[in-house]
Amino acid sequence: MREIVLDTETTGLDPAAGHRLVELGCIELVNRIPSGATFHTYLNPERDVPPEAFAVHGLSSDFLRDKPRFADIADAFLAFIGEAPLVIHNASFDHGFLCAELKRIDRPPIAPERLVDTLALARRKHSAGPYSLDALCARYGIDASRRTKHGALLDAEILAEVYVELIGARQAQLGLAEAIGRSDALRRDATALRARPVALAPRLSDAERAAHAAFISGLGEEALWLRYRGDDR
Repeated sequence: MREIVLDTETTGLDPAAGHRLVELGCIELVNRIPSGATFHTYLNPERDVPPEAFAVHGLSSDFLRDKPRFADIADAFLAFIGEAPLVIHNASFDHGFLCAELKRIDRPPIAPERLVDTLALARRKHSAGPYSLDALCARYGIDASRRTKHGALLDAEILAEVYVELIGARQAQLGLAEAIGRSDALRRDATALRARPVALAPRLSDAERAAHAAFISGLGEEALWLRYRGDDR
């Protein structure tokens, strides 16, 4: 099963007010394990970056000025995510920005049915908050020390770990590994028990050996049998 863990950074909170994407990061999961495939880009938002947004992600207007526009990377982004479910923390926020960007270039929106909202998963699994990504990392013992500022690709990497914890997949993987280990140990023990301390004595009599040698001697020098018989002819 293929899933995409996705995160964005923006110039503000509301795409309807003209705010835009400035960074997009995606991590591919295959059977809930990162495959190593990623998609990451900074984006020119074609507008200023307000100070309050810069304080969150540290991406300035000057830094973003020569970066590609969303229209420039849309095809590559859509090809990367394909039809896979999109795992997002507070999915409605990122989804709203993505659909607004797609609308600007006359592309269809991303169907909301594809979204897997880890914020909703956390609220269902844990009756009491907080539910921020940092709080969930602390709950599950995930190292988020690299997260001094928000960054789309880093946050997607961390969210992938949180997601696996939220759905219990890590425990299932550990349980499977333990079961495989026990099975291997049992097989090794069983093999040790079946080992014979003394090899079985040959069951062919000398007369049977002689009869067999006489039989194959009549097969000719090109007989296939001669390729497999031992040196004790």
